[in-house]
Amino acid sequence: MSDACCAADTPATTSSEAEDAAAPSAIWQVRELQAAAASGVLLLASLPASGMWATVLQLAALVTGAATFVPATVRALIRGRLGVGLLMTIAAVGAVALGEYGEAAALAFLFAIAEGLEGYAVARTQHGLRALLDLVPPTARVLRDSAEYEVAPADLRVGDVLLVRPGEKIATDGVVASGRSALDTSVVTGESVPVEVGPGAEVFAGTVNGAGALEVTVTATARDNSLARLVHIVHEAQERKGASQRLAERFARPLVPGVLVLAALVAGLGSLLGEPDVWIERALVVLVAAAPCAFALSVPVAVVAAIGAASKAGVLIKGGAAVEALGKVKIVALDKTGTLTRNEPAVIDVVAAPGSDRDHVLAVAAALEARSEHPLAAAILAAHPVPQTAGEVEAVPGNGLRGQVGGHPARLGKPGFVNPGSLAGEVSRLQDAGATVVLVEHDGTLLGAVAVRDEVRPEAAEAVAQLKRQGIEVVMLTGDNARTAAAIAAEAGITDVRAELLPADKARIVTELKARGPVAMVGDGINDAPALATAEAGVAMGAMGSDVAIEAADIALMGEDLRRLPDAIAHTRAARAIFTQNLLMSGAILITLVPLAAAGVLGLATVVATHELAEVLVIANGIRAGRRIHLPHHAALRAAARAHTAPQPAGRTLLPIATGAGGGGGTGDCTDGCCSPAAEESR
Repeated sequence: MSDACCAADTPATTSSEAEDAAAPSAIWQVRELQAAAASGVLLLASLPASGMWATVLQLAALVTGAATFVPATVRALIRGRLGVGLLMTIAAVGAVALGEYGEAAALAFLFAIAEGLEGYAVARTQHGLRALLDLVPPTARVLRDSAEYEVAPADLRVGDVLLVRPGEKIATDGVVASGRSALDTSVVTGESVPVEVGPGAEVFAGTVNGAGALEVTVTATARDNSLARLVHIVHEAQERKGASQRLAERFARPLVPGVLVLAALVAGLGSLLGEPDVWIERALVVLVAAAPCAFALSVPVAVVAAIGAASKAGVLIKGGAAVEALGKVKIVALDKTGTLTRNEPAVIDVVAAPGSDRDHVLAVAAALEARSEHPLAAAILAAHPVPQTAGEVEAVPGNGLRGQVGGHPARLGKPGFVNPGSLAGEVSRLQDAGATVVLVEHDGTLLGAVAVRDEVRPEAAEAVAQLKRQGIEVVMLTGDNARTAAAIAAEAGITDVRAELLPADKARIVTELKARGPVAMVGDGINDAPALATAEAGVAMGAMGSDVAIEAADIALMGEDLRRLPDAIAHTRAARAIFTQNLLMSGAILITLVPLAAAGVLGLATVVATHELAEVLVIANGIRAGRRIHLPHHAALRAAARAHTAPQPAGRTLLPIATGAGGGGGTGDCTDGCCSPAAEESR
């Protein structure tokens, strides 16, 4: 970890079991902080001691603390890199040369704390990437020379024919050669509704096959498929961020060589004027004066205070770089599924044909879906949880279901499989609102249409409005189709929509958006990981989000309330202002102390006392970052959200879609308008 903290330039390899095992899972497991604690105990023990014992304890504290950064500093110096660690090392050596062992130990103790606090997030960046590749099944069935073989995915060749049975994962990218099915593609595209595929359709590694058997012609090897590219994008973006987002190192680049040159000039030029012993001692005092104790603590103290306050409000921030990045954000890119929406498709409308009624439509639909494994079946059964028994139910791949309900033939499926007839206009309206529509037919008569959609979170419009009031531009990125994306964006109050995107497309668009200002990407799925890692600030949505998304992100919103995002941005802006004040204050102290020490105006005792006072001021100011948190609990809205997702009793009347911008369309208890922004404000 320290090597990374002291500007090591060797990039990490891809995620491995050794790396995952080495990464600390808790802050108290960080080696630097453990060493700092030991150093602090030794330093405290030296205070009541005297004579040789005091010196021994102080030197032991110095060695214990210095062990966390001196080896890495030497390695970085060999590679031609200068950092704060070098300045701290030289300052400690100078203090020892002047006989100030306690001051040297204090420098090592304080800097070990700073290294541990700031390096914790860096140590965790590689953890979790292996879970991406775990999405590929351990074996794949392939057809070669008219015989079926079971091989490892790594042994697949372009042109092989994969045999994919119902419920199995697809081992690599390919094109469907024969068969029809519905694929769960959420891992790759984020689309909440299963995608119907048939001959000629492109399929991706890690996606889950539905009820139909498929033969897939392989178009990419395991090394080059979509999941492998996703891992590469995440890893590459994390490496760039890990090497560039260390505040102290950025300030140290001009500071360290400047101080070294100044100390050399004081010793060299002063010696030419006579009394070399005086000028060499003065040069050592300059090095101690330039020791960036307050500087090194200025960011970590404020960051720890800010992170602690945010975590109590359900926002996990992974370090100083993340606080800085989120506090600078000018553009927020929001994923749709699971971020703006609940990722729980539900029946949002039932349209009955003339001569029928809603209950009859739902009853027939539920009877057929009760025998179906299609993911949309759960939504229909939630709307009609006690279906009657249907017989001879069979799936028509790519179209729908047919069977016997009440002794009469029945069908359910997409428009085209079942003729929409007089409901064609209603079907079009529902599809324009972003819903998936199935038509229900019984005994040769069209009964009606059922619309299923993943609904917008009730607080989404308010959260977007808050972001805009903060001067932040909001963009929606989704793998879903353009029609659904436009409808969801309209409800949330978003005008800039990018739809039908693959993970690499999201990462590319985030890169393009960076030209307009710092970008935060908010998502919850594995498919969002490349964009999360590419953005200046990656925000994972929800404690139930993908582990990979949470690892790739810099910030995790541990609750389901999207309004935590603008609150978190306001909090990090305040925290960033505080640690900027600390940096300026500690920098001003260095600028003042160093020339006065060089001129002989200040002696070692005054320099040490000033350093200690600066540290107290920096710590006191940094603690204020923990008092600038105002994230509300939004208990009333969470209760409304629970009401939305609660199972509906049999025969419950369903609401029509609200298609206006910011409307709270859905089912359940919104008949009184409780989910509208205006109603929420009135609460």
